[in-house]
Amino acid sequence: MSSVEDSPAPAYVAGHGLLAGRTAVITAAAGAGIGGATARRFLEEGARIVIGDAHARRVKEYEDTLAAEFGSARVAGLPCDVTDESQVAALFDLAEARHGRLDIVVNNAGLGGTAELTEMTDQQWDKVLDVTLNGTFRCTRAALRRMKAAGSGGVLVNNASVIGWRAQAGQAHYAAAKAGVMALTRCAALEAAAYGVRVNAVSPSLAMHPHLVKVTTPELLAELTAREAFGRYAEPWEVANVMVFLASGYSSYLTGEIISVSSQHP
Repeated sequence: MSSVEDSPAPAYVAGHGLLAGRTAVITAAAGAGIGGATARRFLEEGARIVIGDAHARRVKEYEDTLAAEFGSARVAGLPCDVTDESQVAALFDLAEARHGRLDIVVNNAGLGGTAELTEMTDQQWDKVLDVTLNGTFRCTRAALRRMKAAGSGGVLVNNASVIGWRAQAGQAHYAAAKAGVMALTRCAALEAAAYGVRVNAVSPSLAMHPHLVKVTTPELLAELTAREAFGRYAEPWEVANVMVFLASGYSSYLTGEIISVSSQHP
């Protein structure tokens, strides 16, 4: 198997206007990971975006960074903790107030952790489930209510994980939450189809960024990348590209599906 060093990521893909004129809400989008990459890719594809994140300072800094590059008319940000229903509502209200419509929602917020079941506390379990699964539910409910009332269709893209398909020691809470996101995606898709809304999910395996690499031991990183077909981790923008596809018209007949962004579908 190739190593990370001799299997670099491919060249960055330029935008092609796939989301031109559309308004997207993206949660957990102020960092260097998948959410931040998705926000940038959506802008490069012509969308207007509203980003939310539980970290108020970071969401403001990233809003300013993107606004300086793509124009303040196309970028707005708001602190949003997806465990708080009022903050979720405020995020969607901002999108409609700024742009008069809501076309796309990316439910990216999630929380991990490592603990053996015998040592896991109720608090650890509840926290991961509340952010990762319940947060996706709250945002999905808010989005579908608005899209149903508007009657102009829409798209939801959820962030699941290959761990929702396969077992991993120490990850029972996260695996249960991500499996729940997959099931929620399929059920929501069946209900939403009646009013022209599509609901799909991506399922990444190992998507890393510089900050995450710094807190991951070389031994663990080597073990995880050895499982990947390309012998390297995914760049966040590579996962974001699949989200662009699911949000665009190129996936118009695709709903209730979980797209594995890896070689690790069981």
